[in-house]
Amino acid sequence: MSSPRATYLLLALALAPILTFLRRRSNRRSRKLPRKNERILLIGASSGIGRTLAHQYVALGVKSLCVVGRRPDMIAEVASEADSASTQPGTTEVLGVAADFTKVEDMVNLRRQLESKWGGIDTLIVVAGVSALRPLLEISGKGDKEGIQHLVDVSNRAIEGNFTGPLIAAATFIPLLQRTSSSPSILLVNSLASAIPAPTRALYASTKASSLHLYQALAIEHPLIAFTNFLPSTVEGDFRASAVDGGTPREADPNKTGLKRVDVARRCIQAIERREKNVFMPWVMGPAHLLYWMWPRLLERFASKNISLMGRRDEVLGTYSLIVIISKANSALDSLVEYC
Repeated sequence: MSSPRATYLLLALALAPILTFLRRRSNRRSRKLPRKNERILLIGASSGIGRTLAHQYVALGVKSLCVVGRRPDMIAEVASEADSASTQPGTTEVLGVAADFTKVEDMVNLRRQLESKWGGIDTLIVVAGVSALRPLLEISGKGDKEGIQHLVDVSNRAIEGNFTGPLIAAATFIPLLQRTSSSPSILLVNSLASAIPAPTRALYASTKASSLHLYQALAIEHPLIAFTNFLPSTVEGDFRASAVDGGTPREADPNKTGLKRVDVARRCIQAIERREKNVFMPWVMGPAHLLYWMWPRLLERFASKNISLMGRRDEVLGTYSLIVIISKANSALDSLVEYC
């Protein structure tokens, strides 16, 4: 005969998936803010995940979508594509704005324009950022004065794109969100590298980690705003082509092994809808992140053993996961929530 404690434990395990499903279903943001009323500001929409998000949001029939990027020609193209992606042409008002989120004047002007045109915003999505691919001491060369100064210059460019930009965006638009939205949300599309450091990614990982911690702290300071931090592993595309350190990719071709942009964008939208806090993609990187803190030497030794394995880092770390059963239950719940 089983003890009462064991019975309660089994009952709790059995009820956990059901309670999770009910919580996610009742916590849907669209219950409070229907898509047809949602006003979205998407910073970093010129290409990649941002561009795909623009297409998907228009297909969902949101009220207004402002796509922002530094290149006027690319933003005009994205705005045109977004209009075409609408299932019901004219449902979504699409506004394309060429602006640099590392420039205070650009962001303040954008805020003024959105408040005047739409009366405010409901969702801020920050996707923009820069890559850096070389080992730190490779950037500084021989380590002389000129080499170290070059390293500082490169790091400043990485800081500007991965920390200063998100900082300016938050400082500019949080007051507007709080003042004008009934259900304000912010999504920061960050990187797995901000939680699990990788070789040749010292600058990239550290600057991405700084913006992640910034937004996590802001979530505490502004509890009425739903903050979501999205941490994907390698995603298909040419993001690495414009690395601020002039480095070249050392891992497998992301267009062959990386996550699909359409899947990443869909998961981002789902995370905002569910008001999730920190989202790893693939999910197994969440437990891998915990393993890094429990057994750092093990994972560091594996990562440094052969840098050429970086393209397979996700699948290797995944083998250490201890929650396969939870994963299967969670996947089933995801499908059920999507169906419902």
